[in-house]
Amino acid sequence: MDPAALRAHLNGDRLDRTGVDRLVGELLDSPDSVKVLLEEIHKGEESGHFQASWVLDHLLRRKPNYLLPHMEQFSLLLPGLKNESCIRCLFHVCEMLCIAAFKQKQRPFREGIDRHQWERIMGACFDALIGPMAMAPKVFAMGCLYYLGQLFPWVHPQLKGVLEETYATGSIGYRIRAKKTLALLAATAP
Repeated sequence: MDPAALRAHLNGDRLDRTGVDRLVGELLDSPDSVKVLLEEIHKGEESGHFQASWVLDHLLRRKPNYLLPHMEQFSLLLPGLKNESCIRCLFHVCEMLCIAAFKQKQRPFREGIDRHQWERIMGACFDALIGPMAMAPKVFAMGCLYYLGQLFPWVHPQLKGVLEETYATGSIGYRIRAKKTLALLAATAP
């Protein structure tokens, strides 16, 4: 799909789940579409549109390697996000990247994302976890930070401290994920 047609879809009528799935199906053979989606996410932050982030999330569930050539742009985009719908989708993408690199140990993700990009993801995750954010991004941030602790050893003690401090005031979903994360941290502690 050419960039103009993709932009027309993203800026047209609101996409429902079927529309997103149909659009993703058309983009499966278009790795360059990720660049357009990231540009539209950046533009959408100002206008409140989030369709590009939803499409990106669903595309990367099927073709996560499409993001690798665009990691610099993606990691620079994270700290400035304000639209919670965009944030939720992009933090889900972050968790998928962390799982691919650190749990599944997939070489393209271990070698295709540099330390500075991981640091930006890590910073955005701590900001989401500590800040006044909806639960879903916080849950994704917990997973990311757990995995990023393999690359940055100081992350695990910091994550543990934040989770212990915020556990009592978190929602039920937050407490469930925090409890699981704390158990993983205890199991991997030296």
